[in-house]
Amino acid sequence: MGKIRVTEYSNRKEILKYDHFVAEAIVLTQDNSTTVDGKKIVKAGTILPENGATAKGVVLYDVDVTDGDATGSLVIHGFIDKSKLPTEPDTAAITALPMIKFI
Repeated sequence: MGKIRVTEYSNRKEILKYDHFVAEAIVLTQDNSTTVDGKKIVKAGTILPENGATAKGVVLYDVDVTDGDATGSLVIHGFIDKSKLPTEPDTAAITALPMIKFI
């Protein structure tokens, strides 16, 4: 059985421009993570599975995957503030995500 670890953060990065959105659960791995203070984090605003033509959605909040796979939320419909994303959305990703509007 997996180990449960809960970490409280005082602030979450908000990538949404408006509160209208639809998200689905996704299992995140270390493949899309970056190292922050010794922890493996999938950053809010990461376009998955890649920032290109195969894009399926955008990670809603930071997810810690240091101890293994973790569940997160993938925005599949809504309005996202592109200035708050870790990388600029590729033109192919924008085309692949027709129900997400990057503002």
